[in-house]
Amino acid sequence: MSAITLNTEEKPISRAHWIGFFSMAVGVFMAVLDIQIVASSLSEIQAGLSATQDEIAWVQTSYLVAEVIIIPLSGWLGRVFSTRYLYVLSAGGFTLASLACAFAWNLPSMVVFRCLQGFLGGAMIPMAFAVIYTVFPTRLQSTMTIVMGLIVTMAPTVGPVLGGYLTETYSWEFLFLINVIPGAVVCTLVWRFFDIDQPDWSLLKKIDFVGIGLIALCLGCMQFVLEEGVRNQWFESDLILALTCMVVLSGIAMVIWELKHPHPIIDLYAFRNINFAVGCGYSFVLGVGLYTIIYLTPIYLASVKGLNSLQIGHYLMVVGLFQLLSAFVAGPLEKKIDLRLMLAIGFGLFALGSWMNSNLTSESGYWDFFWPQAVRGMALMLCFVPINTLTLGLLPPEEIKNASGLYNLMRNLGGAIGLAVANTLLVYLSKAHYSSLRESISATNYQAQEFLEGLTDILHQAQLPDPQLAALKQLTGLAWREAEVMTFNNLFQGIALIFFISLVVAPFLRKVDKQKMAAIQLE
Repeated sequence: MSAITLNTEEKPISRAHWIGFFSMAVGVFMAVLDIQIVASSLSEIQAGLSATQDEIAWVQTSYLVAEVIIIPLSGWLGRVFSTRYLYVLSAGGFTLASLACAFAWNLPSMVVFRCLQGFLGGAMIPMAFAVIYTVFPTRLQSTMTIVMGLIVTMAPTVGPVLGGYLTETYSWEFLFLINVIPGAVVCTLVWRFFDIDQPDWSLLKKIDFVGIGLIALCLGCMQFVLEEGVRNQWFESDLILALTCMVVLSGIAMVIWELKHPHPIIDLYAFRNINFAVGCGYSFVLGVGLYTIIYLTPIYLASVKGLNSLQIGHYLMVVGLFQLLSAFVAGPLEKKIDLRLMLAIGFGLFALGSWMNSNLTSESGYWDFFWPQAVRGMALMLCFVPINTLTLGLLPPEEIKNASGLYNLMRNLGGAIGLAVANTLLVYLSKAHYSSLRESISATNYQAQEFLEGLTDILHQAQLPDPQLAALKQLTGLAWREAEVMTFNNLFQGIALIFFISLVVAPFLRKVDKQKMAAIQLE
């Protein structure tokens, strides 16, 4: 096992370690940013790649799927290659894959390159979190957690804003080209300044190939089922049914194998720690809320409001601004109150902000989005800081690399599943609401007929060849628009309920005594 030298309060952090850590933080920002940088520019990418609206979602989900597969393996890979080697390989591979994405010629090539981008860069996130608890003393861990929390939660918000600006000003290819220079700088600085442990090449003789295969099979099939199920009528499709069975069987086999294998690729015994198990659940819920809302909002603004990428970015930047403000609140608050109470406040505010967003109409404007997003932005750091400390703070240092991978996996898995389920519900709920509205617009409905006749007269005055048919088409379009609005409101309500319900398990978390943690580190 690689020997990491633990810094304590009696041993100050060197300048090289500071440079290396903040270089890693920039890499993490790039990796998280690229999950959602395409969010406000999906229509432009769709046109550029000649894809359908259903297919273009794979530009986002393929990246998440690949990250989901590599993240749980990052702990083992870090012990084999060392933090420095693996991070440089990850950041370098991510940069090259970003360059390839900019030159994608159709949807399949883009999906392949996005998979490579997520797979090669996915290990950067858990490695940076592990460094906080293995290199920094206890007195600095809260501050560094806030730094990483800002990065992980703000990057998805900044992504659509930056993506909209680049797409409107240049072209969608620049969404990926901006990674090239920062990626090269990150690789250089981490290699030069962050040599904190040594590779353990002996672990290569004990590679858990079966575990790797089962993890990839389970998570890969799961995402395909969630993403393609709605287009294939779910279990009416033999392929979806077969892959669902594969998910269940490979998942069960993976758990049994990893628990019994002497050198497992992921150590599931970390879940014996109650805080870690419950914290991973909260990480999953946070992933659902964070990634799903930042995906749904641009779709609503584009399809219902007809806004362009840059306008959408202006709406979404509110979350990032208030999240930055919340960092100045989260730091002092984390030192004064029980972290479990802080977590409850954060998740409660996120639920409130989501519920406030569920009263949309087709006429809703900027300020109707401003306050719900402001509340969610303030909530994010109050969610992230206590989860991170409560989940990883009670684990021994030698388990943190592996545990950090599982912890970050749960957040990304929540995002991947949340996006897939949201896409499914968008289709089903829109159809259901449209059917309900269509039934009310009948020949016996006086208001509907009066509206249709008035619209027909207006179009007749415009000298259209068939004003009655044109009026009927416009009425149908209005019904679909209202069905979409009702669907988005239902989805925001669902996310709010998930966050409210998750608070039920908060009492099962054990209190983290930071003085005790410091004493353990000093031993």
